[in-house]
Amino acid sequence: MKILIVDDDPQIVRALRITLRVKGYEVVIAADGAHAIALAVDERPDVYLIDLGLPGMGGLEVIKAVRGWSMAPVLVVSGRAGSTDKVEALDLGADDYVTKPFSIDELLARIRALTRRIPAGEEEEPLLKLGPVTIDFSARTAMKKTGRRSEPIRLTPTEWQVLGLLARNPGRLVTRQTMLTEIWGSVHVADTGYLRLYMSQLRKKLEPNPGKPRYLITESGMGYRLQVG
Repeated sequence: MKILIVDDDPQIVRALRITLRVKGYEVVIAADGAHAIALAVDERPDVYLIDLGLPGMGGLEVIKAVRGWSMAPVLVVSGRAGSTDKVEALDLGADDYVTKPFSIDELLARIRALTRRIPAGEEEEPLLKLGPVTIDFSARTAMKKTGRRSEPIRLTPTEWQVLGLLARNPGRLVTRQTMLTEIWGSVHVADTGYLRLYMSQLRKKLEPNPGKPRYLITESGMGYRLQVG
């Protein structure tokens, strides 16, 4: 598996390159945004690790450019800890966000989580209808009908995982702990704010009125429920 690291800090790049290679990953490096996009086209990485504070073209611009043609998971690794930066990165198509300084074990766990796929099984419905939105899990497509037109909705790999877990339990409560463990691993069972951020992103994309959700329901203090039918 090939990982593109986009970061201009030589110490962090050196540490990541050594660690990831030891774990069996192939690593390519870009120190600025323009080089990152060129490598993305030439190398076709399986995962991106992108810092936001890059010289010249910033990390957010890199994410936007990559998302124009690639669905490979994007993990932001940045010193910016504010929620505004996280939301903007996720809006542009990032799948996960780790704040510097970080532990290598956590970073590796996040990479493993991003490269998981929604498990196929008899319990998972291939089609899910949420009002004007039709979601096809087998084809990994989401379409929204507006009048006579249908427009695609882009979901990130992590958003597919969150939605897939809820879809396999239609009408039933899925606890926050279950969702965090299934998607990000047991070390993240306390990251409830992080889960709220992803649910907010899904509501923006799938709900008719994100402020008053009809389908992606919060069960206060417990978890979430996919209300269908």
